Amino acid sequence: MKKIATLAILFSLISPFVSGQTHSNLLKPSINAGDTAWMIVATALVLFMSIPGLALFYGGLVRRKNVLNIFMQVFVLVAVISVEWVVIGYSNAFGSSSITWLKPYFGGFDWTFLHNIKLTDLSPYYISHSQAAGNGTTVGTIPHIVFIMFQGMFAVITPALIIGAFAERISFKGFLMFSILWSIFIYNPVAHWVWSTDGWLMKLGALDFAGGTVVHINAGIAALVMAIMIGKRRDYKGHALPPHNITYVVIGAAMLWVGWFGFNAGSGLAADGLAGNALMVTHIAAATAAITWALLDWILDKRPTLVGISTGAVGGLVAITPAAGFVDVGGALVIGVLVSLVCFTMVAFVKPRFGYDDSLDAFGVHGVGGILGAILTGVLASPMVQSNYSGAIFGNFHQLAVQLIAVGSTIIYSGIGTWILFKVTDKLVGIRATDKHEAIGLDETQHGETAYTYFD
Repeated sequence: MKKIATLAILFSLISPFVSGQTHSNLLKPSINAGDTAWMIVATALVLFMSIPGLALFYGGLVRRKNVLNIFMQVFVLVAVISVEWVVIGYSNAFGSSSITWLKPYFGGFDWTFLHNIKLTDLSPYYISHSQAAGNGTTVGTIPHIVFIMFQGMFAVITPALIIGAFAERISFKGFLMFSILWSIFIYNPVAHWVWSTDGWLMKLGALDFAGGTVVHINAGIAALVMAIMIGKRRDYKGHALPPHNITYVVIGAAMLWVGWFGFNAGSGLAADGLAGNALMVTHIAAATAAITWALLDWILDKRPTLVGISTGAVGGLVAITPAAGFVDVGGALVIGVLVSLVCFTMVAFVKPRFGYDDSLDAFGVHGVGGILGAILTGVLASPMVQSNYSGAIFGNFHQLAVQLIAVGSTIIYSGIGTWILFKVTDKLVGIRATDKHEAIGLDETQHGETAYTYFD
């Protein structure tokens, strides 16, 4: 009897390993300190992209009389969209609607003011381990509130990207109203479509690791619509106006590059190999795109420029964003070369040809780069990165078709929605700065401040 009892105990100890299970598989899902620490850092890095990164990048590109206006626009969005996010934004984007037919398109209000979300709750979304290992995990290893904060930084930077299209000619009151409305009615629904488990594009199988459709196409198309509707700057002559501080531009681009590691590598929601792959391909795509843009400058304009290499790096970061969790280094190299070729063409030739005043090339870089990156994800996705996903070069043309649907639907929704919100905002508070205010500069007329003071 003793022998039988002893054998039973031994069997109970070794059976998990015999059946292929590990001890960790048998544990109840819980908060992982390493994953949580990484995601807190990643959240801070994405905030760093907005302030000071994007503020410096855009601020350096405008004229000196408008630099504070750019800083104020970015700064106020960090504040106001963060509040909007915890009040209704997160619930609208990632919650589940109580109305069945709305579930694929809108998240509802169950998590309004983060109602019923406790400190000990696990994130309901988990990307890295479940996709990489196929272990069926349905919850994450980080606190729910950390996931909310991380996604909140995406909600902040997306409308901030649009600033580049209407820089130097929008009234602050009109800008603020439009940005809040756009976040509620455009950003939150598209985020739900693509990233929520209820979302119709998620169910269709669209791949967007860190925001090609949700962030860059969404903001880029809005930027184009805004640039056309608000009209050209009063002294725009069909070509770029000289930046007032190229040093700011380069520092801002460098900060964006560093912050983008949190943007992309953080989107796996864990500190693991998939995060490492996203980190690597993000860097390689940016580096390749920067070199390509500099060479184009050198060949066509006889000298490489700092503004050019900075713009190329940002274009590479944009294009790799949807693909970072699905492509390998080879894919990153292809994306880096192609995005600079395409975006350079848009900025240097297409924009002057059609005459729209996309002041800081928000559409030419973010919109076009996002479109290219999302489509190339459907071409270059490699099963060597995640075994469940492959692109057209591996024979999966269905994935490319799904990516095209995701791109097309985002373009249509963002374009029409932005047009409507522009009209509403213009009717309610006005959106274009007056000629006098534009001539004096928005720093002084909108904020009563000047960036540079000179003393005799």
